[in-house]
Amino acid sequence: MVPERQFRTPLFDAMVSLAEAKKVSFHTPGHKSGKGISTRFRKFVGSKIFAIDLTTLDEVDCLQKPVSVIKEAQELAAEAHGADRSFFLVNGTTVGNHAMILSTVRPGDEVLVARNAHKSILAGIILSGATPRFFLPRFDADLGIAVNVGAEAASVAMRNHPRARVVTVTSPNYYGIAADMPAIVAAARQHDKMLLVDEAHGPHLHFHPSLPSSAVDAGADLTVQSTHKIVGGMTQASMLHVREGRVDPARITAILQMLQSTSPSYILMASLDLARMQMATEGRKLLGKAIELAEEARARINRIAGLYCLSAAQVETWGDFRLDVTKLTISVKGIGLTGYVASSLLNTEFGIQVEMADLYNVLVIVSIGDRRDDLERLVGGLEALARRSPGIHDGQRADIPAVPPAHEAKLACSPREAYFAPHRVVPLSQAAGHVSADIITIYPPGIPILVPGEEVSQTVVEYLQFLGGRGARIDGVLDSGAGTREGGESPTPSEPMVRVLAA
Repeated sequence: MVPERQFRTPLFDAMVSLAEAKKVSFHTPGHKSGKGISTRFRKFVGSKIFAIDLTTLDEVDCLQKPVSVIKEAQELAAEAHGADRSFFLVNGTTVGNHAMILSTVRPGDEVLVARNAHKSILAGIILSGATPRFFLPRFDADLGIAVNVGAEAASVAMRNHPRARVVTVTSPNYYGIAADMPAIVAAARQHDKMLLVDEAHGPHLHFHPSLPSSAVDAGADLTVQSTHKIVGGMTQASMLHVREGRVDPARITAILQMLQSTSPSYILMASLDLARMQMATEGRKLLGKAIELAEEARARINRIAGLYCLSAAQVETWGDFRLDVTKLTISVKGIGLTGYVASSLLNTEFGIQVEMADLYNVLVIVSIGDRRDDLERLVGGLEALARRSPGIHDGQRADIPAVPPAHEAKLACSPREAYFAPHRVVPLSQAAGHVSADIITIYPPGIPILVPGEEVSQTVVEYLQFLGGRGARIDGVLDSGAGTREGGESPTPSEPMVRVLAA
C-alpha cells in the first residue's frame, strides 16, 4: 500500500502556485518568466517552462539550506527509496560522487576503489588528496567488458588494506551488471569500513522485485543515483541517499553546500520531486512493462543470426552477479561490425540512437518511456544490419589487446600530486615510461584507463591506440597542436597528446 503522502509533490506545487500568482519579478533569472527569452526558444518549448525557472525565494525554499518545500520533497524521497536522508543534486551523479568522497576521507587517507569506477570517483579523490588502492573486477574477453567486482574480491581487498576506511563500488555498471550488494555490505561491516556506491544506473532498482537489490536496501552508507538516466528526472537531476550511523549527514550537507551551485535549477529539482512521486506510486507497474518489453526484445535479438544479447542466465554463470534486464548489451562482432560502426548505422540509416557503443557491443536502455513500437524498430534495424553483413570470418576478429578497461597499474605518486605537478605534453605513442598527469578514459563508459600518478605502460598505449583507431572516443587526451615531440619534432597531425609529469 502506497502511503498517501507519496502522492504529494510539495516543491512542484509551490513552483506552480508561485507562477500562477504572476508576481512582479525584480530578481534573477533575467528573462523574467520568459519575457526576455529568445522568441525562437519560446516558440519551440512553449512559455510555461520559463514561469517555473525560478531562483531561491520564500515560496520555493533554498537548496543550500532547505526549511520548507525542498526539505519536505527530500524527506519524501528518502522515504520512497528506503534511506534515512536524501539530497537533491543538480549537477548529476558526478557531484554526488565528489560529495561522497569528500565527506568521508581526508588528505592522505587510503580509499579502496573498484577499478571499474567512473572517472568522477577519481576526480573526487584528486579533490580530496586521498590515495586510491584499486581492486579489480572480473573481465569477460568474449564481450570485451568489465563485468563487475565480486563480493569475495571486495572482501579480500578490505582485508589487505586495513588502513582504508572507505570502499567505493559501482553497481550496477553501465551494462546493467550488478554486484552482490548485500554480501559486499556485510564485508564492509565485518572490516569496519564505510561503503560508498555509485548507483548511477540503478535509481529504479528499489521499485521492482525482479531487479537486483538496490544499494540503499542492502545497507550501503552512501548511494548516489542518476534519476535522469533510467526514470523520470531531467538531465543532470540525481539524488544522494544516506544510511545514518557510520557517516555524518551534517558533513555531507556542508560538502554539498560547497560543491553545488547557489543558483540551482528549480526545473531539475521539480523533476526529481515528480520522478520520486511517479516511482513511489506506480513504479512497479511502469517498470514491469519496461522489463516485459526488454525481455521480449532480448529473446528476438537472440534469434537473429550473428547477434547475441546478454542474458541474466549468462551473467549468473560469472559468479555472484545479477543483471538489470532493462539493459540490452548486444554483441555485433558476429556480423562483422564493431559496436561503433553498428551504432552509427543504426542512427544514420534507421533513426535509432543507442546509449553507447564499444568495440564489440551496442548498449540499449529500455526505460519507462519506451513503447513496443520503439522496440520493434530496434529489432527491425538489427535484423536489417545482420542480413546485409557478411559475418565474421577466420582472421577477421579484432581481439582487444591484453589490457582490459580495468587493470592493475603502479602509482608513482598520489593522483592529486600528479594532477597539480609540473607537466609536459607528449604524443601518446611516446608516453610509455612516463607518469600520467590526467584521467584518461574511453568514454563512455568513462572507466579510467589511466589515473594521474600512474606509470604509463606500453600495453596501455597500444590499448588506447587500438580503440582510438576503431572509433572510440578517448577523453583526457589533447589534440596534436598542444605540444611537440621530444627533441622538438612536430607531432603527427592526428596523433593524440597526453599530459605527463615533467620529471
